[in-house]
Amino acid sequence: MNPKRDFLAITDFSSDELRRVLDRAHRLKRGEEPARLEGRSLAMIFRKSSTRTRVSFEVGMTQLGGHALFLSDRDSQMGRGESVHDTAKVLSRFVDGIMIRTFAHQEVEELARHATVPVINGLTDLLHPCQVVADLQTVEENLGPRYDELVVAWIGDGNNMANSWLNAAVRLGFELRLACPEGYDPDPAILERAQAAARVVLTRDPSEAARGAHVVTTDVWASMGQEDEAEARARAFAGFRVDGSLMELAHPDAIFLHCLPAHRGEEVTADVIDGPRSRVFDEAENRLHAQKSILLELMA
Repeated sequence: MNPKRDFLAITDFSSDELRRVLDRAHRLKRGEEPARLEGRSLAMIFRKSSTRTRVSFEVGMTQLGGHALFLSDRDSQMGRGESVHDTAKVLSRFVDGIMIRTFAHQEVEELARHATVPVINGLTDLLHPCQVVADLQTVEENLGPRYDELVVAWIGDGNNMANSWLNAAVRLGFELRLACPEGYDPDPAILERAQAAARVVLTRDPSEAARGAHVVTTDVWASMGQEDEAEARARAFAGFRVDGSLMELAHPDAIFLHCLPAHRGEEVTADVIDGPRSRVFDEAENRLHAQKSILLELMA
């Protein structure tokens, strides 16, 4: 029997494995892959609310012939204090895989350590790997898999999305430019590892990051759990809005990405997110196909 595998970070896949996941995601979107998870079940633990993560995983399991179970803190004993250790051991006796969307990344690592079935990180405060796999699928649909020539500009908070883009740069070798305000840099260890392995630049100037970029991407200024920081963050990020002028600095064929939900007029203007360069709804749809590919990689 093969050892069980988890997907907690993009770097959990080798470059070849990530390439295989992306190729399969394209085939799944075209309807060229059979359903191969008949009779399999996925437990979905949600300690953070969700639209895209829940719907895409639940629909994805159904389309692959399996079944998904939604567990919020109101629906499980974790909400009443049952340990991650015991939850992992019990769920492993019932299901074939576990997806969790939560706050602390350590909680996902502990779940994976004690579970005997694959664990998928649906989002933590540190990383959002499933989203970036879907983003990469969207990039390839529009620009092809020419990562040696690709320049990605991240504008805004050095959050879980920025950290996952850093991990993707390590595996695929594209140039990544991050424009973050002072005090809002990506995780230092993830940044240092990426700078040692890939073409990564950290700047305080969004124009420097966007100039000539093929992909311009951003996220909200205050994520879930940071609501009390919203005013301070709005001041810090005031010069980091993606607007038409910033997009004009990008490559003529550049696309705009945003993991959603978006706050029009804050991190991005309406003319950009609703404009001809935006691919945000293709990107959202690709959560379904990318995650189906990840499920097949781990559970088939």
